[in-house]
Amino acid sequence: MTASRLQQALADRQTVWGGWVVGPTILGPEEFAAAGYDYVGFDVQHGYLDDADVALLLRRLEHVPIATAVRLPSPDPAPIGRVLDAGADAVIIAMVETPEQAAAALAATRYAPEGVRSFGPLRASLGHDTVALQERASVIAMIETATGVAAVQDIAAVAGLTGLYVGPADLAISMGNQPTDAWTHPDVLAAFVTVRQAADAAGLAGGIHAGTGRAGKAAADMGFRMITLASESQALRRGAVEHLDEATGAGGGHEQRGYL
Repeated sequence: MTASRLQQALADRQTVWGGWVVGPTILGPEEFAAAGYDYVGFDVQHGYLDDADVALLLRRLEHVPIATAVRLPSPDPAPIGRVLDAGADAVIIAMVETPEQAAAALAATRYAPEGVRSFGPLRASLGHDTVALQERASVIAMIETATGVAAVQDIAAVAGLTGLYVGPADLAISMGNQPTDAWTHPDVLAAFVTVRQAADAAGLAGGIHAGTGRAGKAAADMGFRMITLASESQALRRGAVEHLDEATGAGGGHEQRGYL
């Protein structure tokens, strides 16, 4: 078994760009792939998806050239194991605030004696080599609170992590700001950089949910490597608005915000 598509993308490119899926769409992930995105994230924390939905979507993407990640709300080993068995390249674990939480997420991707993952691959193409199966599973810790930022160096030191991923909206809220201030408030922006620097120092990928192309450009300028630009719903809304403006001659444009 070769490395996962996400691992290959991170090895081959300085910056990888992602889309985000919040509903059980069949076309969304394939359209992201056709547009040239490197990965697509499936949101099982805030989206209208469960792991059964994700398993079906992952199966459809088996022969589509795009990497996959699944955001889960906790390091609970059962859902982590299910989405990895279905073929996800990575799990993004929300609200990580301690190295112990990061270590628990890693243990959920590793078989005994290294971890607590139960064997049960759902896709024949994944094979049955447990070493290869756990090596292809990337774990990304989501840093989205002031507490997580304060502990970020200890979290980054947990052996086996692939990356640290900033959630701007919750981070802004935890620092006493509105989610709409995430990309403008100096203290929040400084926290972004703190996480990115910790990732760099530990040899991890620094990731962030930008939500818009403009914020994505700013994130790349900050040195982030794994940048999620927009969800399928945001992309649909933007495209729909542009088509309507073209048809009606309105040309007003609409600023979209992306939160996570």
